[in-house]
This record gives sequence, structure tokens and C-alpha cells, in this order.
Amino acid sequence: MKETLLVRPTRATVLLTAGLATLLGAPSAAAAEAPPTLYVNNNTGSSCADGGPGSQAVPFCTISAAAKIVVPGQTVRIKTGKMYDEAVTIDRSGAPGKPVSFVADGPAGRLVSLGRQSLTISGASHVVVRELGVNGGIRVSRSADVELERIRSFGPGDAEALVVGDASTDVRVSRGMHYGVRIEGGAQRTVLGRNEILGDDKEPLTVADAPGTVITNNTFQLGCGTALSLSGGSSGSAVFNNVINAKYQNGPCAPALGRGALAVSQSAAPGTRADYNLIAGSFQVGETVYTWGGTAHQDQAAFHAATGQGAHDIVLPASQDTGTKAVDSADATAPGVLPTDTRGYPVVDDPRVPNTGKDGGFLDRGSREGQNWLESVRLELDQPWAPVGTAVKATATAASAWPAPLTYHFDFGDGSAPLVTDDRTATHVYSSPCECTATVTVYNEAKLKASAGTKAKATAPGPLTADFTSKPFLPTTEDPRAYVAPLTVEVDPRSAAAPWPVQQVDVDFGDGAHERVSALEPVRHAYAQPGDYKVTVTLKDAKGATSTVSRTVQAAYAASGYVPVHPFRVLDTRLSNSPVQAGTPAHVAVPVVYYSSGPHHTGGATAAVLNVTVTGATQDTHLNVWPSGQQRPATSNVNVRAGGTSSNTVTVPIGSDGKILAQLNSGQGHVVVDFVGYYQPNTGQRFHPITPTRLADTRTMGGPLGAFQTRTVKVAGVRSIPPDAAAVALNLTSTGTMGDTHVIAYAEADKRPATSNLNPEPGKDKSNQVIVPVGPDGTITLYNNAGSTDLVLDVVGYYQQGGGGALFTPVAPKRLADTRTTGKLAPGATTTVAGLPADAVGAALNVTATETTGAGFLTVHGYGTARTDASSLNTRPGETVPNHVITPVGDGRVSIWNSWGGSNHVITDVFGYFTQG
Repeated sequence: MKETLLVRPTRATVLLTAGLATLLGAPSAAAAEAPPTLYVNNNTGSSCADGGPGSQAVPFCTISAAAKIVVPGQTVRIKTGKMYDEAVTIDRSGAPGKPVSFVADGPAGRLVSLGRQSLTISGASHVVVRELGVNGGIRVSRSADVELERIRSFGPGDAEALVVGDASTDVRVSRGMHYGVRIEGGAQRTVLGRNEILGDDKEPLTVADAPGTVITNNTFQLGCGTALSLSGGSSGSAVFNNVINAKYQNGPCAPALGRGALAVSQSAAPGTRADYNLIAGSFQVGETVYTWGGTAHQDQAAFHAATGQGAHDIVLPASQDTGTKAVDSADATAPGVLPTDTRGYPVVDDPRVPNTGKDGGFLDRGSREGQNWLESVRLELDQPWAPVGTAVKATATAASAWPAPLTYHFDFGDGSAPLVTDDRTATHVYSSPCECTATVTVYNEAKLKASAGTKAKATAPGPLTADFTSKPFLPTTEDPRAYVAPLTVEVDPRSAAAPWPVQQVDVDFGDGAHERVSALEPVRHAYAQPGDYKVTVTLKDAKGATSTVSRTVQAAYAASGYVPVHPFRVLDTRLSNSPVQAGTPAHVAVPVVYYSSGPHHTGGATAAVLNVTVTGATQDTHLNVWPSGQQRPATSNVNVRAGGTSSNTVTVPIGSDGKILAQLNSGQGHVVVDFVGYYQPNTGQRFHPITPTRLADTRTMGGPLGAFQTRTVKVAGVRSIPPDAAAVALNLTSTGTMGDTHVIAYAEADKRPATSNLNPEPGKDKSNQVIVPVGPDGTITLYNNAGSTDLVLDVVGYYQQGGGGALFTPVAPKRLADTRTTGKLAPGATTTVAGLPADAVGAALNVTATETTGAGFLTVHGYGTARTDASSLNTRPGETVPNHVITPVGDGRVSIWNSWGGSNHVITDVFGYFTQG
């Protein structure tokens, strides 16, 4: 193994040690007492006070408050985080061996920020400042023995970021980044080491009248001007091991600036030495690489021949070539050499590159030292899942820049002591069950590290015993647009007792569907219809053992919120001239999107709210609508006469394939389906049922609507509807109609959809329940397409975000009651319909009146509540009339009252119910 030395063990090693001692000062014979600490913290909750003691409990709010009282040997710890927007002046001194220190107090690498303010060190000595970010410039004047380490500085406007002057002595600037530096005004023995010094519209480093300046192992970024210039009385200076990158320019620099790498004036040349520098970049005609004593030199050979300087300089045509040329090629005995680079990394020998430094040394040029980076680490366990007592072998595989000895720290995650070894493998026996994370941290000789981890499962010994849990799998609040089919159930076998890895999981979902996976992980299945199913799970482990368990799992629709949409058409068989035939269901694809735009419902919808119209029927008939994948129910949604047009709102569960079915009972006819909203778990609005209340009646409010006319109706904040209602459920009735027409109810007056809600006909009072989004101004708009008609609006509920409302649970369409088996409902009589959950507060029904003897209406209301004059359905002699009815529920029942117009048979179908969520 090679020793990690700056140079090979030659006389140079002794020279380096001596050089560092001369530069930095030998350590004192006895350690000074640990200095007390002052604290500065302006972060929220710090309880800071500038008039306080500067303790950790009551720190100063400003750095300036500490700077005014700091005494030799004290350290001012400045909390990182919030910016300190203050100009700071340090004018108090420390003592030899007892400096006054200002350092960051926070995570490694985090700087204290002064924002756009400045830092001034004036008339002070024995001062240390570390880990500071200054955008208003730094100035050191009339000061001595000052250390600026890990400072990031920018100057105000065009000024330099850092200026050292006014006869300051022994100022050391190291491991920082500075946008322009100037050493001037008789400053002596200034040392710049391991810095990144930038220049674009200003010169990176200017040294003027500053004798004994040492510039070693810095990296310069040059735009225009001269990267490093010494002039005036800057004699006796040293320029070693620097990298100067001349950036590509889109044209020549301004004549006043020019462009050059190193310039030493005639007055600064005596006693000044320069060597082992690397210069990279293109210099155009008229631009000089070197200027020494007033004479320009375009290449290293000419420069060295004329001056004796730069014997080991490297000049390259492009900056991208600096990487390998800078490695292991510097002078480790040069003045100002530091043992660690700008990031704190040590000097290391790269075995891939010949050691061409002085006396065979391997110090790199520039501010950064190339490292044996640990590029990746992988940890593998030969038994990642095994019973307690099994020997588990861990193997680490590390990739680094070059081969070198590594140390491995294995931690098996069970609280046992980490194992430290030079071997890339380690063996461990878990003593108790756990699901642990085993980790390895790999270190190289430079203490660079990389880590990796993997899961380890130590199990209780015993036989393989299958088990599983189940739950509905629903869309989430965080990701409501992800596709989740209705009636999806998650079967999770991870509760099984499995001492060895499970390699095969077979799930029989009890409806003919099966799934096999190769890991003990949850599986999901969408059932076609709700119900109880026998689910069987069979496991097989790595040792060949098998185990089976069965239990009953329920698939049920989940309680859901309502999401209104701008209505749009999803089916119109007239466009393709393909009418729906009796006995053959039409498939209606409910729009589903996966994170896209345009008309859509989300992939997690359980039920759709539609407006369904049947027109051009060849005979009296009715239309069923039900979820795809389920048997056709004995219910109905739209009843229509031969040659007529009839529409109705339909709330229907969505099939697991995202479709619904529609089928005529007899004959044929065209079907038009408009999508107006949907219900989905964990999102949407909650429903608030109210006693049916008349909201508007054009017969007393403005008169009938003529052809192409609109009428705006205020709904939010009216009657029992709150101002923030998102949608309203209304019963919309037409009366006194003059001419066949259609009516649209919608949210915003200037955004009328190409859909319809009601198809009025002359001589008939027709009704349809609608769910309409509320516009931004709290109104809805009614539009009449032809002729004229009066419209009556009765509100039965509203939808609102939160507010303690109810959620909707879809059910497979089901008939609750049919008076054709019990006797007609007489005029003025009430029938009670039961069969709803006892905790239901509302229900979505389809109510149909048939065999009517006289014109009238039905009113549906919650059982046990007072009836109002609002109508739910208008009856007509000789016709079968359906209507979608959302109604309050009392004690699991609803009441249906027949007006005094004539007797009716009443048929009630349920499509879902509302419960308090």
C-alpha cells in the first residue's frame, strides 16, 4: 500500500514541512485555555436580543453586536439560515494564539449570508473569519494576522469582491470563491491559497504595491483583462501551482482590457518567482499569455528562455484539457501550499497519472485536488429473508476512480454493533425477528465515503401459514385523477407467517378471475358487480412449502363526493344513423382521462350523472341504463311514446370497464347521452338535501322564455342554499309550451353547452330533475331553443365543499316499489316506499307514473317530514312519465303524494343513497 504523502519520501518532504511552519507559524508550546463563546442567531424563535448576554439561550440578533464586545480568545458562532442584512465591521483585535473568531454555526458547508451588505476588517489583528457569504464586498485595511477561510464574496457593481490594502500584513485567504480580488496599498505577505477567483468583466486578481504576495494553488476563470497581474512595488512575490482558464470569447476583448494570463511589471519582477502554473485557453492575435518586465511572451518556451521563470509551466490551447495535466504535477514545496484543497479534501496520489511534480511529488495544480471518488456501492445479502438463527452473508461491491484499499462498515440494522473490516463481505446472525435495513458505508484512505442499503427480513421459525387482509382500493385525495375502477378490492397477503421467501402467490377472486404474482405483495381486482365473494390465496415459498387460506370478501361501491363538469355530449346515435335496437344494449363509454385535458371525468369515478334523451322511437317503449358487466335490471329510466321525444336525468354506477349500457324494451330509437357530472371517493362536493322549495316560476317572474332567449336565476344565497354552493339539484318543469323545443340549464351565461335538459312539448307539462353547477356570480342560466315556454324551478338540495354534507353511495339499479302489485295511488293519497338504509339522509330515485287518469303531479319528500307544494313529476293521462328524483329520506323511507288530478300507478327504482360522511 502506498503511503499518503504530498511527495514521495525525499528531501522535499522536509522542505514542505519547514515551508508550512514558516508560512503559518509554529504551534505554541502550551495550549491556550478554551475560549468562551458568543452566539448570534436571528432565526425565528431564537429569543435573540442585542442587549443580551450573547449566550446560546439569549443570543445576539446581529453579528455587529458581537463584534463590538468580542475579546481575545473568544469565538462568535453565527447561526446559519436567515440572512443577516447588515454591514459588519470588525475593529477589535485578538492576541497571539488567541484570535477573535467569527464562524458559521450550522450544517457543514452552509454559509452565513450578509446578503448585499459588506464586511470590513479595519485596524484589527489576530482575526479569523470562516464560512461567510458576502455580496457587498470585503475590505481588509490596516490589519495584521487575518485569516479568511471558506468565504464566498461578490463586490458591489463593478468593484472587486475582496480588497486587502492600507499596509495590512499577513492576511491569509484560503478555500474561498471570490469575484475579483485586489491586493494593494503596501499590503505585505498576503497569501492566497486554494481559492477559485473569477473574472468576466473585471480582472480576477490585481496585485499593486504589495510586496511578498504569495499566490499558490488557485484556479482563475478569465474573461477579458489579465488573470493575474503584479505591478508597482510587488517584488518578492510567488506565483505557483495555479490554473488559469481563459474562457472562450465570441470576439476580441476591448483594447483597453486586452487579454493575458500572467503579467509582472518591471518594478514587481525583482525577487518574484513563478513556476508550475497551468494556462489553458485560446489567445488571439494581439493577446499575450505572459508579460514579464514589460516584455510579452506568447508561449512557455519563450517565457522561460527569456526570464528563467515558468520552467514547469504548461500552456494548453483549450480549458477542457486541464483535467489530467493538472494532476500530480505541482510543486509541493512552493510557499503557501496547503494540505487540503478548496473543499477540504486531502492531497492524494492518483496512480493512473505519472508523478511529474517537483521531486516526484503528487500535489495537483489549481484549487481542487483530484480524489479517488467512490462512484457507487451496492450491498447484497445471500439470505435477505430467512428465519432467525440463519447465517446471513453480506457482500459489498464498490466502484471507485482507481483501485485502492477500502474499509467497510457493515450495520445489519438490528441494534447490534457495526462490523468494521477490510473485507468486502461480512456474516451476521439475527437473534430476533425484524424487518431491518442493512447498510454498508465504504471509506477510502482519504476518508471519502459512499453508502448503500438493502432490506433484511428475519422471521420467526415455523411452518408457512397463508393469511391475507382485504380492503376497498380507492382513488386518493392526493392523486384523484389516477385510474381506479369501481368495485376494486385489494388483497394483501403480507400478514402471512412466512419464514422463507414467498416465491409464488396465487389469488382466486371468486368470480372466475385469477392472478399469480412472484412476490408477497398486494394484488388488486375490479369486480363487475357488488357482492360477497370467496377469495382464496395460495402461497409457495423458496423451500417448496405451500399453504392456502380462503375467506369472504365484500365488493361494494364507496361513498363518494360529487364533481360537476361543464356538460358535454358522449353519445348521439343520430350522427351515425345507428339507432338503439330492442334486445341489444348500446355501450356508452364514459370519458376517462389519465392526466390529460379536455372533456373528462377522472379515472376513479364510481357513478355518472347523465341526461339521457330518446327520440324517434318506433313504438311506445322504455329505456334501461345500467353498469356494464352487470345483468340488466328490472328498472327503467326513460319512457317515450312512438314518434315522441323524452329525456330524463340518470344517475348510474359505472362498470369496471368504464362503460354503461342502455337498452330499449321494444322497437328502436335514437339515444342521446350528455355527461353532466360524476361521483368519486375522496374528492368532490357533499350533498345537502333540503325540503323541496320553489326557487323560480316564470309565470310570475318575467313571463315565458321565447325562442333563443335566456333567463338568469340567482340560486346561491337564496332560500336554504348557501353562497358557496358549487351545484344545485333542481326539478325543472315546463308548462304552457308553444312549439316543440329543448331547454338547457347551465352555469355561465356565455358558456352554453351543446346539450339539453328538458324537451317541452305543446299541451304537456313536462319535468326533469337536473344538477346544475353554480356560476361564479351565484347564478344559473336557462335557455329556450324555440317557441316559448314557462319554466318552474323547485330546489331539492345543493352540493358544497365540506360543511358536514352527505356522500353518495351508488347501488346496482333496483326496484323498490310498484303499486301495480298493490293498487293505484288515489288522488290526494300518499304511499310510503321503504328499503333504503336507516342512516340514509337522501336518495337518488327514478319515479315513474303510469296509467294516469288525470293530469296532476307527484311530490316526493322524506318520510315523516312536511310536504310542500313543490312537484317532483308531472303526470299526464294516457302516458307513462318518469323523472329522476333526488329526495330527502327519513328513517330509511320516502313518501310520495299524489295531487288531486287523478289516480296513478307509481314505480320507484333506486340508484343510490346519501349518508353523512
